[in-house]
Amino acid sequence: MERKKYPLRLNKMKVRIEDLPEKKMVGKSVNMSLAQNKTGEVWRNFQMNKLAITNAVGTNLYSIQVYENLNYFENFNPQTVFTKWAAVEVNEIINIPNGFNAFTLPKGLYAVFVHRGLPSEFPKTMQFILGQWLPQSEYELDHRPHFELLGLNYKNNHPDSEEEVWIPICKKM
Repeated sequence: MERKKYPLRLNKMKVRIEDLPEKKMVGKSVNMSLAQNKTGEVWRNFQMNKLAITNAVGTNLYSIQVYENLNYFENFNPQTVFTKWAAVEVNEIINIPNGFNAFTLPKGLYAVFVHRGLPSEFPKTMQFILGQWLPQSEYELDHRPHFELLGLNYKNNHPDSEEEVWIPICKKM
């Protein structure tokens, strides 16, 4: 069955709300900023040895961002440092291969979007989510990790690539 091609259509972007259970992860991380982007570095380092993780749950990959600064998006500055993870879900945090670390993705409510297209188009997706969808919704950002789920339809640096964008949310007060 041939897949349809979807151009980036932000105004028709669908959202689903998910209550994510806690997930145990194993991966590699790096402190970085958008101005000094080390995403490629952390993923290359992760991919070289990911087969050493013997208790992975499925084949999905997770690109996780942990923003320590509570106002990261409100006072956006491309120099602000955050932690980027390249990880897989595991059934237990045991037998962690040398050079890898454990991370627990906390449970909580998420808004889930699908980004279709090249990584260079990802900022448009995030601008839509944070600048249009979120302010018009009944939700606000929650202070938990953000992540992208790179599943079967993810094709690194390909115009037909798809990834799920998970944004932590809570009901507005």
